[in-house]
Amino acid sequence: MPAQPETRPTVVFDTDCVLCSGMVQFVLAHERGPDLQFVGAWSATGTEMAERHGFTRADLNDTFLVIEDGRALMRSDAGIAIARRLRRPWGWLAGLRVIPRPLRDAIYGYVARHRYRWFGRRPSCVVVEPRHRDRFLDLDPPS
Repeated sequence: MPAQPETRPTVVFDTDCVLCSGMVQFVLAHERGPDLQFVGAWSATGTEMAERHGFTRADLNDTFLVIEDGRALMRSDAGIAIARRLRRPWGWLAGLRVIPRPLRDAIYGYVARHRYRWFGRRPSCVVVEPRHRDRFLDLDPPS
C-alpha cells in the first residue's frame, strides 16, 4: 500500500486498547474543528507511518503518536498536541506543558503500562460513526 500523505495532523493509536479508542471518541466529541485524522497503529498505514518516523511496532505498545508538520510527537507531548485542539475547558489541559517532560512522561508511562489491566483490551474496539469515517485511514469498510 502506498504511503498516505500527512497533510493533516494524524493520530496513530492502539485500536485494541479500550482507553485509546475512548480517547479518540472523546476527541471527536470535544474538538474545536475537524483538523485531525486517525489511523490504527496495527494497520498497514499506521505501522508504515510510524516506521517512517523511526518507530517500531514495539514502540507503539508504549505510546501513541501525533504526526504533524513532518514530525512525530509521542507520550505526553502527543497528548498536549491533541489537547490544543479541544474546546474549553478540555483545551486547558494543554497547560500541562509547564510540567517538566520527564515527570509528564513518567505518569504517561505508568498509565500506558497498566491500560489493558485497568481499561481492557478488545480486538478493534474503535467504533466510527459514518460522519467521521473520512477522517480514519485504513479502516475496513462497514459490514
